[in-house]
Amino acid sequence: MSGTSEGPTPAADLDRSAVTDSDYTTYHRVFTTAPLAMAVVNPEGLVVSANAALGELLGSDPETLTGRVGADLVDLASDTRSWHAYREVLRGRQARLRCTRRLKHPEGHSVWVQVTVAPLAGGRPGVLLSVTDVSARRELQARLRHLQMHDPVTRLPNRTLFFERLTAALEAESYEQSGTGRIGLCYLDVDGFKAVNDTLGHRFGDRLLAAVAERLTRVADEAGYARTATPLVARLGGDEFALLVEDSTGTEQLADLAESALKALEEPFDLAGHRLSLTASIGVVERQAAGTTATGLMQAADTTLYWAKADGKGRWTLFDPERNAHRVTRQALSSTLRPAIERGEFALEYQPLVGMEDGRLSGVEALIRWNHPQFGTLAPNRFIGLAEEDGSIVQLGRWALATACRQARRWQLDHPGEPPIFVSVNVAVRQVWDSDLVADVAETLSETGLAPHLLQLELTESAVMGSAGRPLQALQALSDMGVRIAIDDFGTGYSNLAYLSRLPVSVLKLDGSFVRGFQYEGDKKAIAPNPADEVIVEAMIQLAHRLGLTVTAECVETSAQATRLRRIGCDTGQGWLYSRPVSPDRISELLGAQTYAVGNP
Repeated sequence: MSGTSEGPTPAADLDRSAVTDSDYTTYHRVFTTAPLAMAVVNPEGLVVSANAALGELLGSDPETLTGRVGADLVDLASDTRSWHAYREVLRGRQARLRCTRRLKHPEGHSVWVQVTVAPLAGGRPGVLLSVTDVSARRELQARLRHLQMHDPVTRLPNRTLFFERLTAALEAESYEQSGTGRIGLCYLDVDGFKAVNDTLGHRFGDRLLAAVAERLTRVADEAGYARTATPLVARLGGDEFALLVEDSTGTEQLADLAESALKALEEPFDLAGHRLSLTASIGVVERQAAGTTATGLMQAADTTLYWAKADGKGRWTLFDPERNAHRVTRQALSSTLRPAIERGEFALEYQPLVGMEDGRLSGVEALIRWNHPQFGTLAPNRFIGLAEEDGSIVQLGRWALATACRQARRWQLDHPGEPPIFVSVNVAVRQVWDSDLVADVAETLSETGLAPHLLQLELTESAVMGSAGRPLQALQALSDMGVRIAIDDFGTGYSNLAYLSRLPVSVLKLDGSFVRGFQYEGDKKAIAPNPADEVIVEAMIQLAHRLGLTVTAECVETSAQATRLRRIGCDTGQGWLYSRPVSPDRISELLGAQTYAVGNP
């Protein structure tokens, strides 16, 4: 006999001519009293005989099973695959079938059984149907799966079950047959939870997480009221929770869910004699299910949660594709910045610095550009911050310094009859700390042959003000060398002129925000200037001159601005009124002019 376990051949399978009446009686007795539920089914699929164990399992008299369709007893026709395999075994074309079925007992409860169908021994026609009750095993498996798929602290579905549900929801057959075809996710993180653990202990922290889970579950239940499905609440680990909305109706539904979650958690928690108030940050993502992957959805949710944290916590933030594209671009730039320096993808453009009194070109500011193979030409604000973060600003700064000094010397040699112009190069404070800037400048001047007074180094006000120790020593050494030191964006930071008098600074560059408050020229009429800006700028210029400093105004865009700046004593102007940043060849063309032509491109 074939089946879950081997046993005696039933009476219907015996050749009476091959055995004695005593043997037949013995085999028949074994078949009918065996603990394994069995039935013999003929080639037409009808039960020939069934033993008592099968009758007990099915809640029927075994004699009443004779003549019934064997497949109906154990529901083999409920799925196409099992039904086809069963018929193949009946016809002798397949060796065995084994499957699991859930049967309805006459007393009302369900019974899980494992069904085995195998040919009768000795090549006789028909099959042996063996049925084993596996309800206890299935129940144990279910309990083990529940433990495996649920968080022991909050009793919520854990990360494994969450991703199982999410992956299933994103399968085409899940959303194509019915529903909205959309999916939404609220990714929640409890603000400041680590402090709770550190001060009140992990046991209290676990109780707090359980309380948070209860409130989120209540929110989900209320959100699911009168809807086809309730959002799934899961704990993904630590103090992170997720609310998954299948067949979402749009961003408004997810926004309402996030808002409800925030309000629910804002109510004080009373636990173990402690009254605690919480806030949470939530990243909200809602989109079409088609084309979405579990990984992609979670990455978007994680990014959006980070935005919510960065924007001040205690809030929800909706995923923004444009903002995410900027983040992705930032990551791409960061990972390729160092190799780009080695590949020579950077170039310098130069913006003229023009004397306000005589209109002559007195110097240029070197402005770095990244000719990125994928994103095109990038301005400094797209990558300088990244370079400062990862330290590549040192390598990039050395390149910019050497390139600018070499170009300034080339202009001097190409135009011997013209007064030489200085070149102004921006320096990040990290270049002072992470490299020997003084040695780099000395080496560059020596190699290029450029005179020190024709080099100006620009540092931001926030970087210079309050400098002490190494930065101050470096600035002093550079000034002693003859290099000009300029403070860029002056007026936006500390603006401590008393401290400024003790720094080796020779130039102040007024931030463009002050210049914009001056008179503009509109369509046939001028916009009235801001009197306060003019008073402030005039005062800064006068004080700078008394300290022996010269002043450059940035962002000069109109002739009216230039006129007013000239009247209050500004020394140099820089901006689109004179020129945008241009190539070295264009600067060469301008050097031959006696005075600078306003409005050159």
